[in-house]
Amino acid sequence: MKRSGSADLPLHYGHVPPWLAERMAKLGLAITESILAEYGKAEVIRRLSNPFWFQSLGAVMGMDWHSSGITTSVMGALKKSINPLSKELGIYICGGKGKHSRETPAELLRVADRTGLNGNELVRASKLSAKVDNTAIQDGFQLYLHSFSLSSEGDWAVVQQGMSNSSSTARRYHWHSENLKSFVEEPHTGICGINQGKILNLTANDASTTRASMLAITDERPNQMIAEIQKLVMPAHHDLKAKDVDLKRLGSILWLAQEKKPSDFEELLMLEGMGPRTLQSMALVSEVIYGTPSRFSDPARFSFANGGKDGHPFPVPVNVYDETIRVLQKAIDMAKIGNSDKQQAIKSLHQISKNAEQNFTPNMDFNKVIEKERSDSWKYGGRTVFGIQKSEIQMKLF
Repeated sequence: MKRSGSADLPLHYGHVPPWLAERMAKLGLAITESILAEYGKAEVIRRLSNPFWFQSLGAVMGMDWHSSGITTSVMGALKKSINPLSKELGIYICGGKGKHSRETPAELLRVADRTGLNGNELVRASKLSAKVDNTAIQDGFQLYLHSFSLSSEGDWAVVQQGMSNSSSTARRYHWHSENLKSFVEEPHTGICGINQGKILNLTANDASTTRASMLAITDERPNQMIAEIQKLVMPAHHDLKAKDVDLKRLGSILWLAQEKKPSDFEELLMLEGMGPRTLQSMALVSEVIYGTPSRFSDPARFSFANGGKDGHPFPVPVNVYDETIRVLQKAIDMAKIGNSDKQQAIKSLHQISKNAEQNFTPNMDFNKVIEKERSDSWKYGGRTVFGIQKSEIQMKLF
């Protein structure tokens, strides 16, 4: 079994406001459809199993760049938008938070009936992945969210999250069906994070005697397990700092968007008419769709696409968000009828920004970039959970 990664996140409470939840569902669907068209169903599942890509997706969708709420909100948005089109897309999202997690087995059996997949095997994978992270490894995090994504071809990924009240953090675990062999012996090659003392780990080699005694009772048989793991630990500070992002990558995006024009690049003629602020958002969305795994080492950078609902690094630019969805969805619709020019233009945007990095030397003042985004927020329909952003003149009038 390939246990593809985990992430430690500051524990955040609250909810996603309807105006953002609706847009997250639309953008999540558009990104999923774009990945399906370019790479296929297996790649959608593979990316969901990557903690760095998943965090980047949440950031580009307008969620707080480092909080635990990304997990619930992203999986909820994808389930809402993808499942009505599951027959067409070949992707299914099951489970969720709280009581919805307990509905996962029944949902998987229904999917199995529609696709011809082995429902009992899917249910077993769902239950065992949860047992390993919640019971076999007792690290102080109790699961409260379990989401099981699968394709009609049988590839699956589990994204589940546990909570630790003592440290006020949440831990997200990612699983991937690729190279599945077993669940019960040495599922981790290593975990990096803050040492919280001794834990009970029944999957360790040293616990083989204990497992054998337990298995004598349960009449189960353990097998060898080969695992790979990535670990993402997000900082406790809520505000976004320069150290949280790759300034060279971010700087080249801002340079392309603000100092260059789409018409300067032959490859972007199909996107002409789109303003520089939307170009900034589209460049980061393009990277989420077409970027290779190494591009997601600094997920916080993707919050510069559509901000964050709590105002970090800046309020969500609703008008830009809507334009990004419109451009991406139009490209998908055109590709479905055989005209892929717009989709190719969006793909080339990622490559252009990647090429720009090679000889780019960042000389920007990071704090001033955020300050400008915040001061201009009202121009783009800026909004947070605390309200709609106003200009200085509007604020003086009220």
